[in-house]
Amino acid sequence: MLKIDAEGGAPALLSVYGGKITTYRKLAESALSMLSPHLPPVANPRSWTAKAPLPGGDFPVQGFEALVSGMQARYAFLDRDLVRRLARAYGTLVPEIVKGARSRGDLGRGFGAGLTEAELNYLMDREWAMSAEDVVWRRSKLGLRISKDEIAEIDAFMKTAATAEHAAT
Repeated sequence: MLKIDAEGGAPALLSVYGGKITTYRKLAESALSMLSPHLPPVANPRSWTAKAPLPGGDFPVQGFEALVSGMQARYAFLDRDLVRRLARAYGTLVPEIVKGARSRGDLGRGFGAGLTEAELNYLMDREWAMSAEDVVWRRSKLGLRISKDEIAEIDAFMKTAATAEHAAT
């Protein structure tokens, strides 16, 4: 549900109640439609989001299995279940996580459910993950498959990495 408040010439405030990740594009288009009378005119108001892939989603709709097979061949040192999870989460961006790794050990410490230092570093650098909760509940549901102790280890790793990053700048 979308509700707009803009009484008496006050700046528009749009409240969004509910919504699901699967409907984010429709929700965004509806929100912009409601806000457009309160915003400066746009040169080309046509919607472009319906055909724009999400980051990593630049492969054919029916091409997921081919993507997984290609990554499995490229990263033979990773088990198929991990490759499937990474492909489902990151699509064509998986090489940015795996980078030059030639073995599972090159991805760094494992934290459970296939989550590695390499993936955590990617999430912190590229998706601005700030805590274990961001990673295991908001960006994935890995919290269903790892223990509280492992989640605490992820949090400690992320805090240490953030402190080191901050000290380096």
